[in-house]
Amino acid sequence: MTTFPLKAGILGAGTIATSPGGFLPGVTLFPDLVKVVAIADPVFDRAKSVGAQFGIPEAYPSLEEMLEKSDIDLVLNITPIPFHASTARQILGAGKHLVIEKPIATTLEEADELIALAEAKGVTYVVAPPNQILQNRVEARELVKAGAIGKVAFARVRSSHGGPAAGAWPLDPTWFYQKGSGPLFDMGVYGITDITGILGPAKRVVAFSGITEEIRTVRKGPFAGKEIEVTEDDNTLLMLDFGGSTFAVVDGTYNVNAARGPMIEIFGRKGTINLGNAYDDEPGIPSIEIFKHDVLPDVDGWVTPRSFGGQYKADWQKYQRAVLVKHLAESIRDGVKPVLSAEHARHVLEIMVKSIESARTGQAIELTTTF
Repeated sequence: MTTFPLKAGILGAGTIATSPGGFLPGVTLFPDLVKVVAIADPVFDRAKSVGAQFGIPEAYPSLEEMLEKSDIDLVLNITPIPFHASTARQILGAGKHLVIEKPIATTLEEADELIALAEAKGVTYVVAPPNQILQNRVEARELVKAGAIGKVAFARVRSSHGGPAAGAWPLDPTWFYQKGSGPLFDMGVYGITDITGILGPAKRVVAFSGITEEIRTVRKGPFAGKEIEVTEDDNTLLMLDFGGSTFAVVDGTYNVNAARGPMIEIFGRKGTINLGNAYDDEPGIPSIEIFKHDVLPDVDGWVTPRSFGGQYKADWQKYQRAVLVKHLAESIRDGVKPVLSAEHARHVLEIMVKSIESARTGQAIELTTTF
């Protein structure tokens, strides 16, 4: 029998853990579900400092030591992308529940292994991003399923920003531009998760990808002026085929310095759904709106299907990234499969991996996973 609150360890004491929108400020807001009792980071002084700041009683210099010495039920894994699979393997192998940042891994073989390991150990596994439990995405999924805009013809999904080197990133952003990372895994994952969460699993992918600039110069922050050699593609555009002549275009790039308009546009035979940012309000862009034929007799127009001043805003604005942890704990408590499942994350990973293959070969690539 599971005892609450679950005792959590956190792996990684950087910005994603500690910033106002990070895991640690939010996870303190549901103490009946989860209590953070340990933190580990290879920069041990940082682990100790963050532990003192957030009242975490145990600090460790490694994941191995935390798993060995701390009495924890789950781990929040917020390591850099190239370390996701190896650290997740250790955590699941130790029989701990897992919340992990995106993507689930960098190869399909790793994702398959991790899903099988979680099943064998009987633990629950939640993967970022949290978009599909936020209310405007939930509503869009329900509207599409109900046929509110008729048959979906295609979607446009904006998933990118200008890259960590374009802003005042507080740590050295070099690794974002190196092999094994890059904007497809870092940012494209959001849009791919969004559109597959709304429309369902895709069947094929075709993509273009490349490096726009071989050297990026950090513009702001403590590493301003540093020149970064770009070894991973920084500009990927992909098209998904969902079958039945339903398509979607998604970007995964560090070249969107600014944009106006919806994050997602879904065009159906009887109307259109526009979605804003999943997380924060944007000036002049509703969280969700729908264009319908004959919204009144002989009148076509845009309407907001519901008021989104409630759960949508409350979940994200209150808990920020910790909504992932809350979702995992509630799934365990209620005995249900998480919406933010490892299987969905594996499908998203397959799309990203096969996008790279498609860009190299010039071929549309069949997808084999589902969720």
